[in-house]
Amino acid sequence: MRNCVSVNLKKDQIVIKLNEETEQAEIIETLKKKLNELKKLYKEEKTPILVTGKILKNKEIDEIQQLIKSKIDVEIDFDMPKTLGLHSIKKTFEKNIAVSETKFHRGSLRSGQKMEAEGSLVIIGDVNSGAEVIAADNIIVLGALRGLAHAGAKGNKQAIIAAGLVDTVQIRIANVVKEINRDEEPMHKQAYVSVDNDEIIIE
Repeated sequence: MRNCVSVNLKKDQIVIKLNEETEQAEIIETLKKKLNELKKLYKEEKTPILVTGKILKNKEIDEIQQLIKSKIDVEIDFDMPKTLGLHSIKKTFEKNIAVSETKFHRGSLRSGQKMEAEGSLVIIGDVNSGAEVIAADNIIVLGALRGLAHAGAKGNKQAIIAAGLVDTVQIRIANVVKEINRDEEPMHKQAYVSVDNDEIIIE
């Protein structure tokens, strides 16, 4: 059985590393056993714990945090973003996005509206200029994409953006940003946007 959770004792912190390929249920089961061992090391001192490795969804972060707190009363930090967006991406990664929790929104987004999803996001309508769509995985817009779209917003470079029409000034996947000059580039119909060699490609 692979080592899905490793614990490293350092001088000023304890590092819990999660295997990127492991499912949450297996991580939780393994953590329960490891925390019983770890608890024996805690006497008076409160050495903080850093959780690193796999990029987790917010509900998975909360579940792990609650589990650790239930066993050991200690400060816990996660080396991964809890929020979606460019500013929160500390490291990029490549994770298959063929299977993803998907949020559907029926109707168009108007200027000033913002929609976020921890998985993929499907907009059955248009994303108008001044509106924002941000997803940890993929973004699919069945109508026109005229506002800002940021896929892979926790750092996943495998994420894609697809739209019936791309007519926006900027597009983002993970930490890669493409400014679109309307004079130089035509509007893209039935567009598929992905990252190749750290560059955004619109097909």
